[in-house]
Amino acid sequence: MADETYASNSSAPHEPHMQPGEIEGELPVRELAEIPSIEVISRAAVMLLSAGAEKLGLSAEQPADSPHFDLDEARRIITALAGLITASAEYLGPHAAPLRDGLQALQRAFRESSAYPDPPGQGPGEKYTGPVH
Repeated sequence: MADETYASNSSAPHEPHMQPGEIEGELPVRELAEIPSIEVISRAAVMLLSAGAEKLGLSAEQPADSPHFDLDEARRIITALAGLITASAEYLGPHAAPLRDGLQALQRAFRESSAYPDPPGQGPGEKYTGPVH
């Protein structure tokens, strides 16, 4: 008797909870137009937070020795994150405070990592957030 699991060419899902076009074992794909704007903004902010932390070497035991450590790249990412959070603060609701805290943590880590720290108010993103101490 042949195993029909492998013999089927049908596009019907194998699992009752799967939709046509989904691949078993993978998360379902959502249409971008169906995702609420707050979720898109929050996901973008989290991605920038993570990328900034990597560029500052924060995942390494010795950040300056991380192969990903790059202050120039970190400056750009932190500035973009500051602009995003500042511009969308009114829409973020309860998500605004933790995202601002994460941004400030990156800004402080950047200052600590710099051999010659920027003057207060001139660090990455500080033109949008104000000075970070």
